[in-house]
Amino acid sequence: MVSFTKMHGLGNDYVYVNCLENTLDDPARFSVFVSRRHFCVGSDGLVLILPSDTADFKMRMFNADGSEGRMCGNAIRCVGKYVYDHGLTEKTELTVETLSGIKTLRLSIKHDKVELVEVDMGKAVLTAADIPVATELERFINQPVMVGHKLYNLTCVSMGNPHAVIFKNEIDALNLEEIGPQFEHHKLFPDRINTEFVEVLDDHTLKMRVWERGSGETFACGTGACASVVAAVVNSRCPRDAEITVHLRGGDLTATYRSDGSVLMKGSATHVFDGCIDFE
Repeated sequence: MVSFTKMHGLGNDYVYVNCLENTLDDPARFSVFVSRRHFCVGSDGLVLILPSDTADFKMRMFNADGSEGRMCGNAIRCVGKYVYDHGLTEKTELTVETLSGIKTLRLSIKHDKVELVEVDMGKAVLTAADIPVATELERFINQPVMVGHKLYNLTCVSMGNPHAVIFKNEIDALNLEEIGPQFEHHKLFPDRINTEFVEVLDDHTLKMRVWERGSGETFACGTGACASVVAAVVNSRCPRDAEITVHLRGGDLTATYRSDGSVLMKGSATHVFDGCIDFE
């Protein structure tokens, strides 16, 4: 039996397993098993909370297809809520080790529970080779790319995982089930790609839909919101050092692309339920 907690950040939902004292065999297979909607718990993937030698806690996250991701902004906010609400820490500022480095979390408490979490996401990566993008360009900003039978202008950013941002009007009308996989598996992206379709409402407000590699369209993506704000700044659509609101299908996040190249993200984290499930 595996004990778990279901949590979500703006509808980007994961199954969380406390591995501080116990181990979970074959987490990739468990992620596929538990993520099946209608047939199991249902989620965008799995998050393990582990001990760390270099930070207060360690996070590993797996997508619904079993692939391991380097970072998830919504998931790390929920990790902050989990460890505080469960009495695993009394800190309101703590560090979490991820595959994309150590992230600092600042917790906002209401009625002895975490309500909001601000995450220092570290510096945005714009160097194409480090994202990675298969191109000879140093940066891949507002570049035309043929995907399917249409031409899109892409700006690529890494926030610990790779993102391609497309600025487009009327994003609600997009058929992401059709075009999302075409971006995810495009030859430009050797590690696949998360793809954000972004509508600029004004210079401090964006609207975004996201196709996440390994999971499909999700209600929210924290790293994607950060990447979208970075892309908006470098394309002169939003100002630097300003808090930008990103409307996602599951709710709102704010992100600030600072002059030192780092990104701050703030949003909610929500507990749904606890459970226990057979896994052989």
